[in-house]
Amino acid sequence: MARSERLGFGDLVLCAGTVALSGFAERAAAAAEAGFAALSLFPQDYRRARESGLGDAELRAILRDHDLAVAEIDPLLSWVTGDAAGAGLNERGRAFLASGEDEFYAIADALGARSINAALADPGPVDLERVADAFGALCDRAAAHELLVTLEFLPWTRIRDAATAASLVERAGRANGGVMLDAWHHFRSGAPHASIPAARVFGIQLSDAPAEAEPNPVDETLHRRLLPGEGAADLAGLLRHLAAGGCRAPIGVEVFSDALAAQPLREVARRTAAAARSVLPRTR
Repeated sequence: MARSERLGFGDLVLCAGTVALSGFAERAAAAAEAGFAALSLFPQDYRRARESGLGDAELRAILRDHDLAVAEIDPLLSWVTGDAAGAGLNERGRAFLASGEDEFYAIADALGARSINAALADPGPVDLERVADAFGALCDRAAAHELLVTLEFLPWTRIRDAATAASLVERAGRANGGVMLDAWHHFRSGAPHASIPAARVFGIQLSDAPAEAEPNPVDETLHRRLLPGEGAADLAGLLRHLAAGGCRAPIGVEVFSDALAAQPLREVARRTAAAARSVLPRTR
């Protein structure tokens, strides 16, 4: 059984957004040292590793040597035909639009990823029925690569909360389709934990936030997230709800933070893992 297929609830994933400036080998070593079971990757992480001279066999060897899996490739933004994908993105976000599905599949096939994460960044009006159809088609294409697909909600878009994302996943009706539950987005959506259909959550991204939201949610979420336990979000309650509802997704820790990113990589990995574990015992 592939390492990615053995990932489950309680396994920690060091998300790419937490350590975006690090190289592949260094990230893997820091993650393993801190006790993570897996990594998530941005497409550019893989590109940079290949450009540095590492081949797919060498990348797989690095993962194997550190007993790590690749949990997800994140984020796929160009999957709804005709949508204004870049409308809700800053320059950093728009760079992800250059990565199409074929690149995601190539990376997943090369490294044995568990899933790909799809999001719709357009903050304007969109036809949710068309989005559900597009998500179903995406799941079908991903199934040919034995991949799960998660749909991430963003509170400044029409897919603003977990319940909306889950309704689209249900409408699509694909067994390999589920919801990505980003705790920061959930907290800022204002929705209660009870609104989350836990069994449909196929991916989790933990971070924390202050009680009061900033005026610009995109700028806040990309630069000033907090480590789990350092903000006002009820992460322990969220994880209890997910566990009780049968969620089996691994637990990613995605802390977009300029302040955290300025620290040494090994310290970031250590602090991130410790913060995530600080909320885990209270779920049992």
